[in-house]
Amino acid sequence: MSLDVEFIQEYSPELSEDLLDLLRRALEEAARVEEVEGEVTVTFVDNERIHELNREYRGIDRPTDVLSFAMNEAGEDEMEIFLDEEMDEMPNMLGDVIISIPKAVEQAEEYGHSFEREMGFLAVHGFLHLIGYDHETEAQEKEMFGRQEEILNRVRLTRE
Repeated sequence: MSLDVEFIQEYSPELSEDLLDLLRRALEEAARVEEVEGEVTVTFVDNERIHELNREYRGIDRPTDVLSFAMNEAGEDEMEIFLDEEMDEMPNMLGDVIISIPKAVEQAEEYGHSFEREMGFLAVHGFLHLIGYDHETEAQEKEMFGRQEEILNRVRLTRE
């Protein structure tokens, strides 16, 4: 399984290469576990920007920690209409994950674990949303959060 990850740093100071490598490994592990190939873009922003996006796209007027914008939300039957030889050669753009750095710092402190763990959690959480996971019901939440923990444990981003 292959996952191409692009990071866009709109937040200053920029994240270290070590942290970006860790996040890339976590996302690649998520793709391996889920047997998904494709491309994902992860953008790091401040609370003001994620507040703007949350209000515009979700109608929620407050900052949040992570937002996901899936590119492949059409059902499989709908997608079959568009599949031909040319489409098979195009990359599978999974979507965009937007992470608020100030929220990640705040939540890492609140939950008593490292900033790295929180960033890994948010990246994997956003990725799982891109591929169809949700947590609107108790059963969905149990499945999604269980999968997140499994992936984070595999890359040694455990709770401290």
